[in-house]
Amino acid sequence: MIICMSDILCVTNRTLCREAFLARIEKIAAAHPAGIILREKDLTEEAYRELAVRAMALCEKFDTPCILHNFTKIAIQLKASFVHLPLPALRTLSPEDKRRFQKIGSSCHSVEEALEAQRLGCNYILAGHIFDTDCKKGLPGRGLDFLESICKSVSIPVYAIGGIGAGNIRAVRKTKAAGACVMSGLMTCEDAEKYLLELEEA
Repeated sequence: MIICMSDILCVTNRTLCREAFLARIEKIAAAHPAGIILREKDLTEEAYRELAVRAMALCEKFDTPCILHNFTKIAIQLKASFVHLPLPALRTLSPEDKRRFQKIGSSCHSVEEALEAQRLGCNYILAGHIFDTDCKKGLPGRGLDFLESICKSVSIPVYAIGGIGAGNIRAVRKTKAAGACVMSGLMTCEDAEKYLLELEEA
């Protein structure tokens, strides 16, 4: 079992990256977040598999969990310990395949989805988007009351996602969320270790 004191998850988006993507992954992994969700949904299965092999090796080097996303067959082929699945994919995952993973996560946008994810065997969920974010232009954030309602509805850890930074993460923690999930900030910041530390100490 990998043990990490950070309450920050990273979600990747290579289109935002200002340097070689795997170089950025290595820097983030070296900073020891709670995990890195390799979320590159536009890739073909073959391209995702190639990327996943390299990303998993970098994360293993620093004992940082690499959480594969969406491509269940690839996660099983690579013997990944962690996987993050959309609810439709989670619904079709067999009990046998669920047992292959140490942790399974999913993204939820309502209390009903959070309860379903928990029933389906998730060990954690992402709830969002909480604040306004460029990643969801034109869609207002669901807010802290929404996040709190999710946290109260389930017994598994809830990580907030969407527009979270050092200026508002303290408010996120007050809802009893397990932590926060960050994409843009860790993909674009000058210093991943410094950025992560600022979030952890906010």
